[in-house]
Amino acid sequence: MSTSRPKETDLYPPVKALLESQGYTVKGEIGAADIVAVRDGDDPVVVELKTGFSLSLFHQGIERQAITDAVYIAVPRGAGRIFQRAISANTALCRRLGLGLMTVRLKDGLVEVHADPAPYKPRKSPIRKTRLLREFLKRTGDPNSGGATRRGLMTAYRQDALRCARILFELGPTKAAQVSKLSGVEKARALMADNHYGWFERVAPGIYALCPKGAEALALLGDPDAGAAPPVSGDPA
Repeated sequence: MSTSRPKETDLYPPVKALLESQGYTVKGEIGAADIVAVRDGDDPVVVELKTGFSLSLFHQGIERQAITDAVYIAVPRGAGRIFQRAISANTALCRRLGLGLMTVRLKDGLVEVHADPAPYKPRKSPIRKTRLLREFLKRTGDPNSGGATRRGLMTAYRQDALRCARILFELGPTKAAQVSKLSGVEKARALMADNHYGWFERVAPGIYALCPKGAEALALLGDPDAGAAPPVSGDPA
């Protein structure tokens, strides 16, 4: 087998053979389309050929949707994990765009159809929606700039931790139930016990104190109910 770089014309015979096996009459380079296939009673099928995934390939596919809903893009099939990731990502993209996707294994002409053209119907995740709205409602103020790095964002969890830290800073070692009452953090005991940031220390059953690291964080980040300063570290999922 030749090791030269594949050409778009190398994809044509296998794709044509596949479509002809399904009863289509197939011709190449009709108007702006690389391949047009026609079968009685059906919309024409258009296939755009490229030697690899590119933005221009998806642009061409979208443009062909002005002619027919049955538009495919086709690329040579590669090997390895990088190509498998590309197939997975671009199959998902094709589904969102309403495009079909084919790959051609050039060594033997095998054509695999990864997606057929169809209207995109995204599946909603009620759990993710609930988490999003819960975080929105629990977060005090608007302490983060949109587009900031995910690491170090001021979350509702961090704000609750700062509220607990403030009580311990003011009162010293305190019962978890009292911290919860004074801070308004319903799950203060679990938050301090988990100690995600390393701010808290259990000094006796049900009694917690603020560590030096917690005092430093409180001084840096401030009272979340009075406007938080810039954040410093990641939060639990």
